Amino acid sequence: MSPSHHLSISPSPHLTMSPSYHLSKSLQISISLHLTSHHLTISPFHHLHISPFLSSNQESDDGKTYYVKIHTPWDVLATYADVLKIKVPFKANDIPAHKDIPMNWLFTPFRLPNHIMNPEPDYFTSPFNKEKIDFFLIDDKETFFPPSVRNRIVYYILARCAYYKEDSDDKNKKGIKRLLNNGTYGAAFPLHDVRSYCITVTFLLAAKTALPSGLLKYYGEKIGIYFAWLGFYTEMLFFAAVVGLICFLYGLFTFDDNVWSKEICSEEIGGNIIMCPLCDKTCGYWKLNSTCNSSWQSHMFDNVGTVFFAIFMGIWVTLFLEFWKRRQARLEYEWDLVDFEEEQQQLQLRPEYEIKCTSRRLNRVTQVLVLPSLTCIITLATVIFWISLIIACIIGVIAYRLAVYAAFASIMKDSPTNNIHMVGSLITPQLATSVTASCINFVIIMILNVMYERVAIWITDMEIPKTHLEYENKLTVKMFLFQFVNYYSSCFYVAFFKGKFVGRPGDYIYMFGWSKLRNEECDPGGCLIELTTQLVIVMAGKQVWGNIQEALVPWLLNWWGSRKARSHPESLYSRWEQDHDLQNFSHLGLFYEYLEMVIQFGFITLFVASFPLAPLLALLNNIIEVRVDAWKFTTQFRRPVAAKAHSIGAWQEILNGVAVFSVVTNVTFTSDMIPRLVYMYAYSPDNDLSMKGYINNSLSVAMCVFITTPVSLSSRYRDYRYPPGHEKQYTHTMQFWHILAAKLAFIIIMEHVVFMVKFFVAWMIPDVPAEVKARVKRERYLIQEYLHNYEVFILMKTCT
Repeated sequence: MSPSHHLSISPSPHLTMSPSYHLSKSLQISISLHLTSHHLTISPFHHLHISPFLSSNQESDDGKTYYVKIHTPWDVLATYADVLKIKVPFKANDIPAHKDIPMNWLFTPFRLPNHIMNPEPDYFTSPFNKEKIDFFLIDDKETFFPPSVRNRIVYYILARCAYYKEDSDDKNKKGIKRLLNNGTYGAAFPLHDVRSYCITVTFLLAAKTALPSGLLKYYGEKIGIYFAWLGFYTEMLFFAAVVGLICFLYGLFTFDDNVWSKEICSEEIGGNIIMCPLCDKTCGYWKLNSTCNSSWQSHMFDNVGTVFFAIFMGIWVTLFLEFWKRRQARLEYEWDLVDFEEEQQQLQLRPEYEIKCTSRRLNRVTQVLVLPSLTCIITLATVIFWISLIIACIIGVIAYRLAVYAAFASIMKDSPTNNIHMVGSLITPQLATSVTASCINFVIIMILNVMYERVAIWITDMEIPKTHLEYENKLTVKMFLFQFVNYYSSCFYVAFFKGKFVGRPGDYIYMFGWSKLRNEECDPGGCLIELTTQLVIVMAGKQVWGNIQEALVPWLLNWWGSRKARSHPESLYSRWEQDHDLQNFSHLGLFYEYLEMVIQFGFITLFVASFPLAPLLALLNNIIEVRVDAWKFTTQFRRPVAAKAHSIGAWQEILNGVAVFSVVTNVTFTSDMIPRLVYMYAYSPDNDLSMKGYINNSLSVAMCVFITTPVSLSSRYRDYRYPPGHEKQYTHTMQFWHILAAKLAFIIIMEHVVFMVKFFVAWMIPDVPAEVKARVKRERYLIQEYLHNYEVFILMKTCT
């Protein structure tokens, strides 16, 4: 018998139970389990004259763990395929396939050729009916149901088998999950197929992003939809990466046309402009040309291409989500999920709910028992508390940035290269603060990541969700909210708050008002380069650390576990022992894979205007990610029980929300492009539309009386205010209000334009391809026609 539908169950090695422990009365099938400390058997007895399980017992190499190998014969597979309404082929598809799918040629480099993919013939399918076996295309009963269906049926039966002691009054206990939770069994998992097949699957997954058909039969639709989404996401990233690279090269090649950077670096202009001290007491004056390198670097990311790329990404994310809906609809048809209903095991009550939910009240409308309001209030308060803790951590990081900012400025004051000459040739306090703060912030993010994960699970457990589907959806929302604040908060600070609430010399704004930590200022070239630095360190660091963690940790745990488990290395190492020594693939295994990719999706959409190379980094990471996941699933984790899923679930709505929010973040105050355009069109000398004199225009003058340093000099600072001696001294000039109005107008117009394009594109692209709609209608028609003809044939055959 093929091992693909074996389910190996390993009981707890120290379990002592009465031999009269029963699993019985589940869907008219009863199974008796006889267990002693040295022997375990499953003896089937039945009501439908079918044997639900064939089993054998195996002792492990350590002599303490015992394994029960279970598989199902044809009669049981047919019975439960009928119960679960599993769709099987009944006729070859007679609708010609569309070979000219729009833009299909663009994805050809990412897909394997057909002679390697070995696609199977397309069939019309119908729910299986045991009484009409002749109606279906059954060539070989041993291979008719794929491995994923077989192990799903076995697990379905085990999840509903009742168990109780003969002298016990509680005969409602049932399910392998409860037996696993209470320690009766140590594990229950399907066996991997032969290693050569696993290696083949790994190769197919690793070769390119296309989804091989063998994966679906091996792991089922739930894992299949993840790899399909990851592959499609990687394909679409290619186009964003190409455009982002072009925008970056534009900034690189227009290096010499950057007039304002030339003015900053010029000895005649930047060398003669003395800037205000960066802190109140210990910092000295500094020359503007000390930020020369920073201004050149900023130009590579802050140029006209930045605006274009922000608009492009707003359209790209819409195309990605809309085309994914079409791909998903096509997969739903190809995988027989058109009339999909959630798996019954997903909708089944969780054992934790039945055990913990002791205090419930009756819903007046639905008459269903629900949790009391007090429990919900406590849960909400807990969520608010932990979000407040996250915000406190963010404030702590900001306070660190302000302290380090002042420290670097003070240290560089005593540098031999300073004394009112230069802060440093290659580094500025802003850049030093940004790099060190980003590194420390990344470490804090990784630490908080572990804590927030446990907190999210703890809070979700407190809510006691009724079903596994409800549990996953609630955990998804909480985890994403925690991770959203954790990963993106520092980027939001630099993009929208840093340099915006600084004040002026003599009237600076301090953190909390009473502290001595003065709010950070941006470089004269803008804050965009600091946002780029933050984004690169956090995004790249997360991706590198994530891949190392995904690949190295399971391998080390498996190596150590197999080393400890084998007391006699020279003895035969059975396949069930090998699989048992692998890492367990929990029901939240895919949850973390999706979370990792959605966080990455946020990085390449929310702040992509500051770093056009972000999609390229994501593309390179995903090329590695699909290989790591393929290797990990087939060699480092136990084979999970196959499950159905027709979509990526709650993650789809999260992606939609991030896509809409990204339009706002990419067109707001991040870039200095608007002040430059206002100067060029309204304030440039002689109205020649040049940027000559922009730096001098963008800096205001301060009197030395406001500066708490022993040196008396007239200095400059980054703002648009009237100079001392003017009747409106130190108040904002009209240019400031013009720039603010231009920014607001740009935000409103660009948001409306991008949103209109998004909605127009979404309206123009149908969620379900016309070809798929035609195939679904054709299939439904044929099912009715063939069933009618089959019934007539059977009736005539009976009459004769």
